[in-house]
Amino acid sequence: MKKNPFLSGKKISSLKLKKGLLVSDLVENYYQAYNSARLGEASRLLVEKMLAQKNDATIGVTIAGALTPAGMSGLFVSMMEKGFIDFIISTGANLYHDTHFALNFPLYKGTWQIDDTTLYKHGVVRIYDIFLTTDTLLNTDKWTQKVLLDKKAPRGAVSSAEFHNYLGKCLLKDAPNPEGSILAQAAKYNIPVYTSSPGDSTYGMDLANFNKARHKGLERKGSIDLHINPNWDVIETVAIVNAAKKNGAILLGGGSPKNFYMQTQPFLWECLGIERGGHDYFIQVTMDSPQWGGLSGATPQEAVSWGKINPDELKDTVVVYADTTLATPILFSYAIDKAKPRKQKNLYLKLDQLVYDLEKEIKDKPVSWTADELYKKHQR
Repeated sequence: MKKNPFLSGKKISSLKLKKGLLVSDLVENYYQAYNSARLGEASRLLVEKMLAQKNDATIGVTIAGALTPAGMSGLFVSMMEKGFIDFIISTGANLYHDTHFALNFPLYKGTWQIDDTTLYKHGVVRIYDIFLTTDTLLNTDKWTQKVLLDKKAPRGAVSSAEFHNYLGKCLLKDAPNPEGSILAQAAKYNIPVYTSSPGDSTYGMDLANFNKARHKGLERKGSIDLHINPNWDVIETVAIVNAAKKNGAILLGGGSPKNFYMQTQPFLWECLGIERGGHDYFIQVTMDSPQWGGLSGATPQEAVSWGKINPDELKDTVVVYADTTLATPILFSYAIDKAKPRKQKNLYLKLDQLVYDLEKEIKDKPVSWTADELYKKHQR
C-alpha cells in the first residue's frame, strides 16, 4: 500500500508523567501539539541551527513587556554567560527595573486584587501582581543621578549602547548584586544593549532631569549635556546585522524593540542599497495575533514582504503564542542544557569597526536612493 505523505510525522504518544522530568524531556517528548509543539520547534531551532557553531549566527534578543520586574534578568544573564546572546534591544523600563536587582532594592510578590488608591497612600506601586515601593524608585533614581554626575560619565551625544554600557560598568563596580543584572553582565561580556525608545522609561526621565538646567537656560557650572542619539542606534544595529554571517532573532513580546531589530534589513536595502535578503532565523514568543494589524502580532510571512525575513528560510521561523514568562524559561533552559557554549563576540568593542566597514561598503553608492532608482532596483 502506498504510504500516505500526510502521515509521515512523528506519532502522537500518550505518555505518563514520571518523577525527575527534565525540561528537555518535556520539550522533546511531551510537547506534541498546539503551542507546546511550537515551543518545542522553537527550542530545537535555537539549539540545532541558531546556536550551532558551524552557522556562527549573530543572535539578537528583544525584550518587551515587564519581564525584569518579574525576576527574569537572571535568565538572560545565564544565556549571556554561555555566549548565546550577542546583542539586546529592550524597552527602557526593563533595563531600569533590572537595576533594582543589582542594587538590592526590593520587589515583592503582590496581588492584582487590591485597591490601588490604598497602595498609593502607602507608597507602593504595582505592576500587575508585583509590588515595589516609591523608595525603590527614588533610590534607583538617586543612584542614576549620582553616576551621571561623575566626571567619568559620557558627555554629549551617545548611543543607547554607550549609555547602558556605562551604567553596567558602574553596577559592576559598585552594586552589591551585579551578577543578577542584565546591564552589569552585558558590560562584563561586551554585549551592546539598545533601547528603541530612549525617552519612554524612567532612565529617559532621569536623563531629562539631568539635562533640565540646560534646557531652561540655567546651565549649571561645569555641566555638559548628555543625550542619546537614536540615529546612532539605527546605524550601529544595522552595522551589526550587515557584518553577521547569519542573523538570528529571538523576539520576546513585540512592540518597539521587535520593529527596531526587524527594520535593520529594510534599512540596508531601502536606504543603503545593500541586499542581505532578510534575517535567517526567527523565533517570537507573543500573545498578540496578526489580524489586528499591529507589529507585535505580525507574522514572519508578513515580514518577508518587507525584506525582513529571508523567504528561503521561512522553514526556520517559529511563532509561539504564549505568555513570555512561561515560555522563555523553557526555551532558554533547553538551550543551556543542549547547546555548547559559544565564544563571546564582544560586539560592543567592535562597534566602531563595524560602522566603519558599513560606511566603506556604501562609500561608492549615492547618499540616498531616489524613488525611481529604488523602483527599478526592486521591480519583481
